[in-house]
Amino acid sequence: MAYHVYVTVMGEGRIARFSMDEDTGALAPGVDVPLSGRPAPIALAPDCRTMHIARREANKITSFTIEPGSGDLTELGTIPIDSDPCYMATDRTGRYLFSAYYLAETVAVHGVDDKGAAIYPPIEWMHTGRGAHCFQTDRSNKFAFVPHIDGAGALNEIFQFRFDEAIGKITPNDPPSVLQKVATGPRHFCFHPTKDIVYVSNEQGCGVSVYAFDATAGTLSFQQTISTLPEDWLGVSKCSQIQITPCGRYLYAPNRGHNSIAEFLVGADDGRLSVIGHVAAETVPRAFSIDPVGKFLLSCGLESGRLATYKIDGESGKLERIATRHIGKEPMWVTIIPAT
Repeated sequence: MAYHVYVTVMGEGRIARFSMDEDTGALAPGVDVPLSGRPAPIALAPDCRTMHIARREANKITSFTIEPGSGDLTELGTIPIDSDPCYMATDRTGRYLFSAYYLAETVAVHGVDDKGAAIYPPIEWMHTGRGAHCFQTDRSNKFAFVPHIDGAGALNEIFQFRFDEAIGKITPNDPPSVLQKVATGPRHFCFHPTKDIVYVSNEQGCGVSVYAFDATAGTLSFQQTISTLPEDWLGVSKCSQIQITPCGRYLYAPNRGHNSIAEFLVGADDGRLSVIGHVAAETVPRAFSIDPVGKFLLSCGLESGRLATYKIDGESGKLERIATRHIGKEPMWVTIIPAT
């Protein structure tokens, strides 16, 4: 099975497209898709048949169908939004589109029509506070979390919500948030594929926090925080995205400043993390993605404008860089899907 790769190149107003060899990780360029307004976050539907892309300067969201086999994108429609989202995701059904707005201090829920296009106006436009940076539901689709980073008046909390998929509404859970130590800055998160565990990347704290997830109550309980930086690093750095391999054995979190990707082993029993090591990354490694079977990792350098391909060692979790290519000015998001 081959893969399709999509990268939003924000500084050049386009979506870069590639096909990816499942065995070697080699990338072959496809036909790029022009998209003005500084395209950035991508939200992929669960069935990989549609995607939504936020255009942060234009304050718009454009929805596309993904052609089976070829991976060609066809625009379904564009809607206006009231600010520029830093993150988007669909719910587990694909019938709703979530977005987080760092500067607008807001999260939103849009409906998605039968063709897969986002609908305006939003069902929900909820003020949370400065620094909202991610918005996803759990596997049951009953609960959602919104981390808020720290600094410049940002909240430094993880908001906890209940989600009603029948009407697309969120309501605060009890308790409504998980407080953080000063200068932690929870940014993005991912779920363990089989365990009730949530992993959160801490932007200001340069670490990953591990939480036990109560699947009945929909709440988080702190378990561990581990640094994403080497012990001898004294410079300035900020953690960015976070992803776990499909098998649940390895987790990765890039460092912007140290310009590395931290590699972690996930405990087989308790899901806690231990450091494997660090691998050099492109300058300001903001966005990355792991292929559907966990064999390769693609990481973009926001400032270098390059895309690095790493092979994931299945026995150790170590990353080996096997290719690097220029991709364009300010690559912001990377998505890999099966070419079915």
